[in-house]
Amino acid sequence: MAFSLRSASFEHEAAIPAKHTCQGVDTAPPLAWSDAPAGAASFALIVDDPDAPDPRAPKTTWVHWVLYNLAAATSALPEGAKTADLPAETLEGVNDFGTTGYRGPCPPIGRHRYFFKLYALDATLPWKPGVTKDEAEKMMQGHVLAEASLMGTYGRK
Repeated sequence: MAFSLRSASFEHEAAIPAKHTCQGVDTAPPLAWSDAPAGAASFALIVDDPDAPDPRAPKTTWVHWVLYNLAAATSALPEGAKTADLPAETLEGVNDFGTTGYRGPCPPIGRHRYFFKLYALDATLPWKPGVTKDEAEKMMQGHVLAEASLMGTYGRK
């Protein structure tokens, strides 16, 4: 079996429910993964939108959530996961809203794609809290055993 990531709230390439967006309660969707590769010591999760600000003319990738040092024994995050719900070793990075934690889809125009990318790493890296997506990706170089991805879409009503 291949390393996989899924949500009970939406299927891959399907619409993300409004409750997980700025038009709802902006709560993180539940996530679960399976078949992590042997030797995985930790996980990192990055959620981003490559269609910002306009999917017809994207200019940037907007980061919605960065988590890292998720314990290897972890295989799920509950709906609405906040700092208190995360395994003790987990660190949160800074999103493009300038905060930590999940911030859901809130596209200014059009229907955007949102990628939930989970990385199985061969180490628990000595990261500090509050790194950016770019910093996390640099620190992960040479440590990624596998990647699982889930993509959902959202457009404001």
